[in-house]
Amino acid sequence: MGSPRMALHPSDPPGGLAPPTAPTTGGPGTLATPAAEREKRWVAMTSFWAALGITLFKVVVGVLTGSLGILAEAAHSGLDLVAAGATWVAIRIAGKPADADHPYGHGKVENLSALFATLLLLVTCAGILYGAIERLFFTDVAVEVTVWSFLAMGTSIVVDYSRSRALGRAARKHNSQALEADALHFETDIWSSAAVIVGLVCVKLGQWQPGWAALRHADALAALLVAVIALWITATLGLRTIRALLDAAPAGLAPRIVATVAALPGVVDCHKVRIRPSGPRVFVDMHVRADGNQTLAQAHALTEEIQQAVRAIAPTADVTIHAEPVVPMPTAQ
Repeated sequence: MGSPRMALHPSDPPGGLAPPTAPTTGGPGTLATPAAEREKRWVAMTSFWAALGITLFKVVVGVLTGSLGILAEAAHSGLDLVAAGATWVAIRIAGKPADADHPYGHGKVENLSALFATLLLLVTCAGILYGAIERLFFTDVAVEVTVWSFLAMGTSIVVDYSRSRALGRAARKHNSQALEADALHFETDIWSSAAVIVGLVCVKLGQWQPGWAALRHADALAALLVAVIALWITATLGLRTIRALLDAAPAGLAPRIVATVAALPGVVDCHKVRIRPSGPRVFVDMHVRADGNQTLAQAHALTEEIQQAVRAIAPTADVTIHAEPVVPMPTAQ
């Protein structure tokens, strides 16, 4: 059957290859369904406006009460605001079709968005650590704990929970790393806001009981905890982003594809499997040995079956097969 390099597209006509511009869902050079794109953009946009509102609320309350913990949380939410804005833009760009300069599409924009968020996290963590250490050892600032302090943090937890849930669902549904990173930002804000609330409670107890004066440092300690949480996020996002930008294959995916394809009827061998992630998609190249006496139409039908098998494992996969003929040994009479 020769050894052509076949792009697996459902629209390929039997017995031949489709033109390079043949439309498929999720392949390079194509957009996802309009409904999916609208859903991704909507959840990214609403997360941006939610982050803007909660950031402004925290800044106002933090300045009025002098709480470093709330101001640290405001900085953290400000990071979420910038990250949400970058995600919103990245989602719009990543959904564009491939062109002459970007033959694999624009999916890497999502990975660059995650890298940008990681760098912002590092800057924010440094600022929080500096402010907390200065207040613990060099500057004594009185913190005014009011009902607004708890209202700001409680509102933050409610908003962060709703956005993390919405972003997480969309990320899983559309295999979007940008939305997943944004969801992780909001989810971690829940725990850091809870830490700040604990710090504010301790400060209030220290004000009520003179013997518990040491608790006045709890606000700064809560800010330190926020920084530690943010650093953990930075490490997680940074490693995943670097792996994606370096085209590291998802762990365990290649062996699963080899085992699945090799077990298909008509496939003699599957080897040289290469996987390249790009945003929500993965590009899979492989060499497959099959009966060299079959017609081109039969070979095409086999590649369609291989495509479906691979996409059962990786639904967003764009698969390219290099077919190698194997001539069966003549049977003894």
